Amino acid sequence: MDGIISLSEGDSSLELQKYLSSVGEEKLTTLITKSALKGQIVGVIKAIFKGSPPTSNEGSERRLLLYQHCIPLCESGDVNSEVAADVIGLLMLETHTLTGSSLAKLGDLFVKEIKVGKITNGKSLELFPTVLTAMTACEKLSYGKGELSGEECKKQLINSLCSSRWDPQCVTYLTTMFRDVPLSSDELHFLVEKVLRMFSQLDLQAIPPLVYQLLLLSAKGCKKQVLDGIISYFKEQDINQHVEQSHGESLDLEVQSIPQDQLRHVEGTVILHIVFAVRLDHELGREFLKIIKTSYGDLCPFSVALLLSVARIQRYEEQVFDLLKGSIIKSFKDEQILQGSKFLQDLLPKHCSVSQMILDTVKNSVFGWDHVTQGLVQLGFFLMDTFGPKPGPFGKTTEVSATVARTPTQLACKLGGQVLLQGFKMHEAIRGEILEQVLNRLVTKTASPVNHFLDLLCDIVTSAPMILLESSSKVTETFDHLSYLPLATVQGLLKAVQPLLKVSMSMKDALIVVLRKAMFSSQLDGRKSAVAGFLLLLKNFKVLGSLATSQCSQAISSSQIQVDVHSRYNAAANEAFCLEILSSLRRCLGQQADVRLMLYEGFYGVVSRNSQLASSIMQTLLSQLRRYYEPEQDLLPPVKLQPCITAHGEQVHIQEPLGHLMSCTVHCLLWLKNMRRSTNTDDDDDDDEDEDEEGYQSELQTILESMTKRMIKSEMEDFELDKSAEFSNASSVGVKNNIFAVLVMGLYEVLIEYNFVNANYSKIHFEDLMELFNRYFKLSEILKEKSGKGRLPSNKTPRSLLSIGFISTLLTVLFRDSSQSREEALSVLRSNGEFVRYSLCAAVQKIQQLEESGVADGPDGQSSDLTFRFLCEMTSVLMWRYTNVPSPVEDAGKKDKRSSLSHLCLEGLLRIFTTCQQRYPDKMDKLLSSIGNSEDVAEPEDGDGMSYFYIRQFQRALFAQLSRGDDDFNSKEAQLLVSILSVLSLQLKPSSQQFVQMITWTVKICKETSFEDSALSKGLLSLLFSLHVLFKSPASLLLELCQDIHSHLGDIDQDVEVEKQSHFAIVNIKTAATAALLVFSQIDKVLDEVDWLIGRKKNQTASDKSSPVEEATQAAGQQDPVEKAVTLQLGTLLTALNELVQTTLQLGTCTITLLRELSRTYTILTTLVKYYIQVCATQNGKLPSRFEKLVKLSGSHLTPQCYSFITYVQGGDSCGGVDDKKKKKRNEVNTAASSKLIRETKAIPNLIFSIEQYEKFLITLSKKSKVNLMQYMKLSTSRDFRINAATLDAALQEQGDSQEAVSQDAEETQEPKRKKRKQ
Repeated sequence: MDGIISLSEGDSSLELQKYLSSVGEEKLTTLITKSALKGQIVGVIKAIFKGSPPTSNEGSERRLLLYQHCIPLCESGDVNSEVAADVIGLLMLETHTLTGSSLAKLGDLFVKEIKVGKITNGKSLELFPTVLTAMTACEKLSYGKGELSGEECKKQLINSLCSSRWDPQCVTYLTTMFRDVPLSSDELHFLVEKVLRMFSQLDLQAIPPLVYQLLLLSAKGCKKQVLDGIISYFKEQDINQHVEQSHGESLDLEVQSIPQDQLRHVEGTVILHIVFAVRLDHELGREFLKIIKTSYGDLCPFSVALLLSVARIQRYEEQVFDLLKGSIIKSFKDEQILQGSKFLQDLLPKHCSVSQMILDTVKNSVFGWDHVTQGLVQLGFFLMDTFGPKPGPFGKTTEVSATVARTPTQLACKLGGQVLLQGFKMHEAIRGEILEQVLNRLVTKTASPVNHFLDLLCDIVTSAPMILLESSSKVTETFDHLSYLPLATVQGLLKAVQPLLKVSMSMKDALIVVLRKAMFSSQLDGRKSAVAGFLLLLKNFKVLGSLATSQCSQAISSSQIQVDVHSRYNAAANEAFCLEILSSLRRCLGQQADVRLMLYEGFYGVVSRNSQLASSIMQTLLSQLRRYYEPEQDLLPPVKLQPCITAHGEQVHIQEPLGHLMSCTVHCLLWLKNMRRSTNTDDDDDDDEDEDEEGYQSELQTILESMTKRMIKSEMEDFELDKSAEFSNASSVGVKNNIFAVLVMGLYEVLIEYNFVNANYSKIHFEDLMELFNRYFKLSEILKEKSGKGRLPSNKTPRSLLSIGFISTLLTVLFRDSSQSREEALSVLRSNGEFVRYSLCAAVQKIQQLEESGVADGPDGQSSDLTFRFLCEMTSVLMWRYTNVPSPVEDAGKKDKRSSLSHLCLEGLLRIFTTCQQRYPDKMDKLLSSIGNSEDVAEPEDGDGMSYFYIRQFQRALFAQLSRGDDDFNSKEAQLLVSILSVLSLQLKPSSQQFVQMITWTVKICKETSFEDSALSKGLLSLLFSLHVLFKSPASLLLELCQDIHSHLGDIDQDVEVEKQSHFAIVNIKTAATAALLVFSQIDKVLDEVDWLIGRKKNQTASDKSSPVEEATQAAGQQDPVEKAVTLQLGTLLTALNELVQTTLQLGTCTITLLRELSRTYTILTTLVKYYIQVCATQNGKLPSRFEKLVKLSGSHLTPQCYSFITYVQGGDSCGGVDDKKKKKRNEVNTAASSKLIRETKAIPNLIFSIEQYEKFLITLSKKSKVNLMQYMKLSTSRDFRINAATLDAALQEQGDSQEAVSQDAEETQEPKRKKRKQ
């Protein structure tokens, strides 16, 4: 070794060459190995290069030997890594001197080493790109038995390398190596595909470095392929994880599963690598967003997390959130379309939910994905801001907060809330920001509804109350804005933070200071907010000794918030605190009616939850009542009404809602009497309190009894009311009289309820109660009559002051109480038909209030559990009343035009079922089972059995109604029964046998019912459509209905006699127009589905361009099932529209709607044609024969009829079968309607444009597919100058005939002539 080095240091290289020639190959390789192990190889290699001139054969052979020996030596692991690096560096410097054949052999050596898996540390691979580059420079070199150019040889080597098996350990080294190799686009594509296929064979920890190298490699190209492959790999891993978790132990454990935490950490690292690469290479970022755009439905938790991380780069933020918004809303819309159509469910596989992917991303982010959490917060608020409820006109809230989110926008808003709530629970770092942003929105969004943010705040407080105490300063800051916020926001905010007030004295004190200030606010809403806040505090800070009731204490799920409010400090503090609040609230009794009303409505809740405050509250109410009570027993009336009103200029306002004051007083008194009765046994210690209670209780009872007696004696004149007086709202006198009347009616109602409860089923007391009612009824009738003359509808009655609990009890005793002891007393109530009707009307009014707002006026109306209980009781009574008292018995004596009691019962039932479905969707079965307390209910067979049992009852009732003659038929009742059936049918599962029976029954009724009643026809057909669409496609049903409509209304060509068809008797001459409008709306829905399917198919075609295998199988097999279904649906619709377009429809809404549907049909046909143009361009597909038939059907049948229909609409002749005089008059009217239609709508030009666009793209498709589709199209009609052939023939004939014939034929040809002039 020393000899070689010393020779190389000399001036002459000849001696060195001789010496190397004398050393054999084996000895030389041994020398190289020894020097490498000693770390002295650099000098040896330099000496060998110097003594081996590349020009001589021997020198080039020796150089090749050096390379062939050093490459495996560096990979063996025996040589120090620094020495190996030096060796490779020296070899790289001399690579260009190697001959072509040597380079080819070296290339083969590398490929062989890689194939057998001898590449362990990748050092030698640094040399391979240099070898390939040198090879490219060679013009010719021997390869195998022949010769190739250097470039071609390089291609062969790369192909051989990528086609061989790679050791998983060397994949990353090879990928790194290929970064330095010049590659063509095809080679790069092949390489990337090879590396991506290797992902599944690699250890999980090897993935991040490989991804990093791939991303660097993507600078050469194939960015889409690289990103697609990475996302697909992690999507597959996520699916495997999900399958393992869902199936658990049932899976075979042969395959080693990846630990979840390990996978998530690797995903997190990969995301960081990609985001880093995107920051440096904006082309990569654009390609990534393009991938997401084209594959909306293929999102997975990994790609969502990646999107949210990329969103942190400012230039992509807006695009990312727009993409996510689009994919979320599209996912919800797709889900909604699929749920509403059995046709689509059978056709397509189960839909993948984007919302679930996003929630999974939130769950996965717990594994240290800090780079994702900020994006999640932004996404949550973005969704809630974008899809939250919007303000209505003039800033009024249009959307009432429903308990169940149903529309796509509501679901997207709910998803935003779920993301934020889950993020709040999991990540401490973002809690402060989430809370701050929620509170900011509550304060700033005063013009928009903020129910969704209030719900989120409520959930946050419930899930982590102690964490929120750390941010109590933020909540306290929000309190400062209370007096400026809308009342609903204040109530929601205080209800949400109420659990915190119990454990944070500072927060409670801050709130009280703010509320006291608000009490003196110049704004009415500010003062109302103060009352709402104080009442909430009174309800929730219980004083020691308060009675526990079923309505008490708001449930708080977290154990952290369970504080002992009965401890010594809390008991004393709470009592003083509550009494102080009460003294503040007393000031409100001198303010506006709205503020007082809030107080009266809230006091009952305070008494029932915090009974120790009852004495103070009752004293307050009593002193307020005394102001308006007339203590002189001989004076009538017993109340002073004049102080209850106030005047500002010419306007009169109510100052004291006397009825509500009385109602509050009476309900608090009754509640206390009831509680005192139940706790009378252990009552010895509180003698002083008892005396106080007995004092105000006895005084109140005396006042109420005196009022009852005197109100019975009082006439209308005593209240300064006269039946001839003015009650309109147009003048101040009318307003004053109206206010007085409403106040007096309220008093009567409150006294009716009080006396009923106190009567204890005494006949005498009930007779007094009837006297009170008669006075009430007389006044209410006058008010109805007088207000009916004005602009207001006559049935607009004031809200009843009866409580919902009392109404429920009253209905039960009126209809269901059969106890002998009460028979005589109840007969007094039952014999008064007006009282029974009044009770039912009050019940319907309360149910309607619950349906609209979720709460009812009066005590217990705010508690959802109690209101549901009352609904159950009322349902049972109303159902019994309707089924046990036949309508004919009632209808026999009806002379007035008012609704019958049966009708009211049905209206109540319909509203109850609708309310339950909206407000208590999970309790519908419970509601129905509560009806079944009667003896005649059979046991339900299964889950749908209960619903179907009552469906059958209502079916029988409807059938009985339809079986009556025309004279006895009650249309309104039948309509209500149909509406009830529609609501109850939603409870049936579409897959159940009962659902099939329901459809069969509905079809039978529609086929056999022939009443000429448009409203009933509309109800039955709507029910039929809503059921049919969940059973199968309604296209064939629509065709039959269109044939019926055509048959009954006749043809636009009066010479054509339409074949009489009647598939459905419900469609007749009177109901055909209504049926047509329903058919149009259903056609529109079917077109929506078809349009959605074509759009989905187009997206698939666009994203599947590179899958020739699938194309080949499709070409070899049958037509794609989606394409087939679309073609068949459109074919049936075209046939149906062909019937309608020939029908003498009434000019106006019907014709304009049909024109729009035709235009839409042609637009969708154009979309389908464009899809086939795309297929022909990308896949060279053959047009299916079904599609050709569809084109033929549209061209030969529908299009010519469309032009005839346009002529008919513009001509205005839609009056067949009437005498000439009437016909002439109607034609004039129709002409006016027709010209107005043409002026005001663009339906006709839109239809023409749609037809012409369709034909234009058909020409393009004909050229692409080499199939002449235009052979089925007829020449379009020129509408600018038309010659009516029939009119022309008649005119020519007229000229040729004799004068007598001319005069004889004039009448026959006049009409077409006149028609021509109209054009």
